[in-house]
Amino acid sequence: MIEKSLYENYRIDFNEKITPDSNDMLFVFNENRELYLNSDKKLPKTLKDFNVNFCLYIGDYDSKKAFVVNVENSESFYDLRDVYEISHDLYHIAGKAVLVNDWYISHRFCGRCGTPTQLDEKDMMLKCPQCGQVHYPRIAPAIIVAIRNDDKLLMAKHSYHDNIRYALIAGFVEPGESIEEAVHREVMEEVGIKIRNLKYQKSQSWPFPNSLMLGFTAEYKSGNIKVDGDEILKAKWFKKDEIIRYGSDISISDWLIQQFIDSTD
Repeated sequence: MIEKSLYENYRIDFNEKITPDSNDMLFVFNENRELYLNSDKKLPKTLKDFNVNFCLYIGDYDSKKAFVVNVENSESFYDLRDVYEISHDLYHIAGKAVLVNDWYISHRFCGRCGTPTQLDEKDMMLKCPQCGQVHYPRIAPAIIVAIRNDDKLLMAKHSYHDNIRYALIAGFVEPGESIEEAVHREVMEEVGIKIRNLKYQKSQSWPFPNSLMLGFTAEYKSGNIKVDGDEILKAKWFKKDEIIRYGSDISISDWLIQQFIDSTD
């Protein structure tokens, strides 16, 4: 998990009229939200070989102008998880760029009346000149929680995870509820237990596809594990030496698991 601030090297800005040159950073994405890297696994220096749908200046990164570019080409592109393993810094800014890419694609026409939208001069917002509807980049808040019972950690087998045996309890925040309520609800829904001493730890931008992950720890309070057999197939308590780690440390989930392991030494 990347813990340094994005703004150590990035200054936010946006403009549809600025065009790139050979010294700028080009974050080129295809329709699958994959990032183009050349044979040296670097960003391209030019767009001459791409069929460009749009190119949007999104600020300065590492003293260079940064652009998000959407293209129709499909060769030499990398999933963002692979980009993380190639370069943590590149993934860090690419995670923002892909979210801007998604927003710009989704709201080029007003969802209320269908009129082409216009980029606002002050805010990163697309506005409709016809009905006045505004369209900001959307981020879906989600919770993830490490629940411990003395020297054991609760982990569950999710039906949608093909390559992960067991993971922490997680889920999206529902309309009308607080973050804390979301944690208690998700835990009850997924494994049927009550928790106590809920504590916020840290958050993480998670561009798969557009989440803000809010990490918590909690302690077991009462109840017996009961899974729904649909979203959650199995759940059980693990001692630290029984935990099978993920193949990558990209996520806040891995960080929470490491914190549990360290606290039981």
